[in-house]
Amino acid sequence: MIYFHIPFCKQACHYCDFHFSTSLKYKEEMLAAMQQEIKMRAQYLDDKTVHSIYFGGGTPSILGAEEINRLIDGVAQHFEIASDAEITLEANPDDLHSEKVKGLRNSPVNRFSIGIQSFFEEDLRWMNRAHNAAEAEASIKRVQDEGFENITCDLIYGYPLLSDVKWKANMAQLIENHVPHISSYAMTVEQKTALSSMINKGKTAPMNEEQSATQFELLMHTLQEHGYDHYEISNFAKPGHYAKHNSSYWRGKSYLGIGPSAHSFNGTSRSWNIANNALYIADIQKNELPLETEQLSLADRFNEYVMTALRTMWGIDLNKVQADFGSDLIYHIERETKGYLEANDIEKTEANFLRLTRKGKLLADRIASDIFWVEEE
Repeated sequence: MIYFHIPFCKQACHYCDFHFSTSLKYKEEMLAAMQQEIKMRAQYLDDKTVHSIYFGGGTPSILGAEEINRLIDGVAQHFEIASDAEITLEANPDDLHSEKVKGLRNSPVNRFSIGIQSFFEEDLRWMNRAHNAAEAEASIKRVQDEGFENITCDLIYGYPLLSDVKWKANMAQLIENHVPHISSYAMTVEQKTALSSMINKGKTAPMNEEQSATQFELLMHTLQEHGYDHYEISNFAKPGHYAKHNSSYWRGKSYLGIGPSAHSFNGTSRSWNIANNALYIADIQKNELPLETEQLSLADRFNEYVMTALRTMWGIDLNKVQADFGSDLIYHIERETKGYLEANDIEKTEANFLRLTRKGKLLADRIASDIFWVEEE
């Protein structure tokens, strides 16, 4: 699978700490550099068949259909794109005007990830989103009217303006619009963001953990009641609409990241590109890869597997742990999860998986942290 990081946005959301620029001055040079990086890293993936391509960022919907096609063509020159490949474009609602959507209908893009976040005007202003409430609803209908059925939408919960009544209304809007996949995240406060500064200066209230927990429980109850499978902590889908790309991440598949700040993983090492547009372009133009690489230890690989697998509805495959990491780590897991099993936060399946119960999903990060293995010096 291949990930493109498109490092451009119209404006900065108050909570965002991803790498991006609000200037499009070097967009053409960036696209050319990304095509060159594909060529330079064509041997990174052992599997030359690509089953998913994901355009993230930043705001990939800033690009036109022709520019997106150019990047996909670059992949096709060095890899075989599977006939049923999932090709996802993250999009802001304000970018999904009729002309843009019609143009994308004639591109290989077959899945949209729409950053709705909220259907309430005051909430969107508080977040400093580029779209308004009317555009949020219109974007979904416009994409559906053009024949796109594979859609996911993002919602955020757990921030001061969001009452439980408003939260239920946000979820109801997506359910009523027959959106088959929903990703939902608790608002987090990252350092060096506008939101962090606003809280520190007393301009907005801090996040409330109890509110977040209550709204997460509402999320689980509401979406499961309407036929969505809770297949990953933050992701819900109707049967047949699980995200191929993200599911591959969670199952430890290798992936290649293209663009500034993009990460890559091949099972034994991880690499990441420089998070600077100008330096990224300059290095690629010199035919140099602007990246750092870290070789992963046994503990790194085990902990990454635990962190990702535990978040899914399938859980930790103890047979895989035995095969990949050995009996000592099976014993380690049994020791660290004993209390959680007794408290019904984790359950063991007949197929020899450990998975979170509904109650345990509220403690996912804590449980994963307790299972992590720290190698002795």
